[in-house]
Amino acid sequence: MKVFPQELVPAMPVQMEGAVGCRMRRLIGSEEGAQRFTMRLFELDPNGHTPLHQHDYEHEVFVLEGTGQVMDGQQQVHCLQPGTVVFIPPNEMHQFRNTGDGPLRFLCLIPHQTTPVMQVLGCR
Repeated sequence: MKVFPQELVPAMPVQMEGAVGCRMRRLIGSEEGAQRFTMRLFELDPNGHTPLHQHDYEHEVFVLEGTGQVMDGQQQVHCLQPGTVVFIPPNEMHQFRNTGDGPLRFLCLIPHQTTPVMQVLGCR
């Protein structure tokens, strides 16, 4: 078992083209002994956003703090607030935006086989 405060994990700027005011902490992954999934914490500044993009793997998202929007593959916009759960299937276009005055923080879980994409995002 590993127990640690999230602040010990550096918040790295998301390096994907189109990301604005977006940082990520890779909280749990294979280096911590997780065999299947990686847990990441995203923090978006007010007016910040992830790029509009897609991946060949699913995402499971849980909003912790702030308000925002997520756009899906049909360009429908869904509101986000603390407690909102989002499932993004593989290959679906998506984008997260912070529409609030404070940070938008959410957990995002992905399967491990995404290592090359995680390196682009600034992960180990």
